[in-house]
Amino acid sequence: MKTKAVRLYGKEDLRLEEFELPEIKEDEILARVVSDSICMSTFKAAEQGADHKRVPSDVAEKPVIVGHEFCGDIVKVGAKWQGKYKEGAKFGIQPAMSGTVYAPGYSYQWIGGDSQYVIIPNEIMENDNLIEYTGESYFKASLAEPVSCIIAGYHENYHSDYDNHAHIMGIKEGGAVAILAGVGPMGLGAVDYGIHCDRKPSLMVVTDIDQARLDRAASLLTVEDAAKNGVKLIYVNTSTVEDPVAYIKSLNGGKGYDDVFVYAPVSALVEQGDALLGDGGCLNFFAGPLKSDFSAKFNFYDVHYAFHRITGTSGGNTNDMREALKLAGEGKINPSIMISHVGGLDSVIDTTLNLPNIKGAKKLVYTQISMPMTAIADFAELGKTDKFFKDLADICERNNGIWSDEAEKYVLANAKKI
Repeated sequence: MKTKAVRLYGKEDLRLEEFELPEIKEDEILARVVSDSICMSTFKAAEQGADHKRVPSDVAEKPVIVGHEFCGDIVKVGAKWQGKYKEGAKFGIQPAMSGTVYAPGYSYQWIGGDSQYVIIPNEIMENDNLIEYTGESYFKASLAEPVSCIIAGYHENYHSDYDNHAHIMGIKEGGAVAILAGVGPMGLGAVDYGIHCDRKPSLMVVTDIDQARLDRAASLLTVEDAAKNGVKLIYVNTSTVEDPVAYIKSLNGGKGYDDVFVYAPVSALVEQGDALLGDGGCLNFFAGPLKSDFSAKFNFYDVHYAFHRITGTSGGNTNDMREALKLAGEGKINPSIMISHVGGLDSVIDTTLNLPNIKGAKKLVYTQISMPMTAIADFAELGKTDKFFKDLADICERNNGIWSDEAEKYVLANAKKI
């Protein structure tokens, strides 16, 4: 069958094309993609082309479909998997597979999130990375992949049991957490998860240097809601503070922090995170740098004498994905707060290649429609001359200015098909 998809041929060479998918084999599954959210990792793959570790060296001859944060419907199930998966069921995919760097959205000709239809290969099912999703809205399952990365970060942090020479995994329960550069899309998800997960800190300090983004975060993830969940939440604009480290420590009674997350690949920020660690504290370098030689100073005196620890994560595992889908389905977290822009399949190329320069949070794509990538904040102005955007603006206003189940249903029913 024919599909339209955005494919990568090389460095900054993305093309929206229509082509024929082969017939599925008995160990494959045909699926219809409905939503995908664009990740900075896709920008990195587009910038690096075949130099990217997940992109095959023959990508120029065998282009790959990009996008790895997607959700859709199963259309046809090969004989091998008919006892486990059902036609018509919604699905989410955990793209990171054990034992290989290859992943959907980076490495495959026939599967990626920025496509109308895909063929899910056998190894996805063998690794149990195809997960049934029972929620109503597709976009929440698309965002489950980035949320699973956030969950992985919380689980990956560790502290030492010195008596038994053992690592205690996870953030310190009831401890102090600092999230640096924490009001971007992934940072917002980290704050949301930290407030509502089952292993909460008692104090969470979230920093940034953009007051508008801090204000938006504070309106979506409120101090009052955090307090109801037993977390003291404080937002800090470090550009207004003469000595950020001293000030942030003062918020914790002058002490260092048990867990520090660095959400931007900036050397000075890593060093600030190091300086914020308390005895036995763990720093998680969450932000993936574009350059392979990225480095920062780290105080190894404190590694030795104050037992400072450092870790990093790149993607979540299948259990993290299942947790993300479960929490979103139960309404315990709200991934809608991560979305700032919405567009169609024809908006993917420009959005991906310019992603670092587009302000806001997550960019959500509906792959079956044609729509420019548009900020939710711009719906009302566009609605003065366009009924489609007026209706979307009204829907979002009813939902605290954020994307929603209602907004998705409206777009899928009323947007121009591609």
